[in-house]
Amino acid sequence: MDRMVRYLAQILMYGLFAAVVGYFSDTPAYVHHDPDKALIRLSFSHAGEHKVECRRRTPEEIAALAPNMRRPFDCPRERIPLVVELVLDGELLYHGVLPPSGLAGDGASTVYQRFEVASGQHRLIVRLRDSRREQGFDYEREELVALRPRQNFVIDFRPQTGGFVFL
Repeated sequence: MDRMVRYLAQILMYGLFAAVVGYFSDTPAYVHHDPDKALIRLSFSHAGEHKVECRRRTPEEIAALAPNMRRPFDCPRERIPLVVELVLDGELLYHGVLPPSGLAGDGASTVYQRFEVASGQHRLIVRLRDSRREQGFDYEREELVALRPRQNFVIDFRPQTGGFVFL
């Protein structure tokens, strides 16, 4: 009899646990974003120019180096930070100065930002500076876009194809 009570209690506890897990697997409902709005995602990784240009070593400097270090050019690894701007209908949505990754500051800079915006027609401008220049931008794309409710509009950067890509 005692054994039967233990089995029934165990079945009851397992059933209660399964009911709690089942309830929380569906409730409360998770809403990613407002269903009447669109989502713009600015997401890419890109490495800026080197902070300092390579310089040619003199023959004396090369001779002073260890044999395995004798390279004709001295090229510091550190890269400059990227400057990124996103403008929607004349309003600056995002301005970021993105430092390079890596311990030596020689890796790619990465951005991932999300913006919920009203659906409809918008003038979108995205800009990037990846050089040592002080003013202006190296890449810029301006376009009139029609965003649908619940649309995920992705802005990527691919320098091999000329710059920004809208997906």
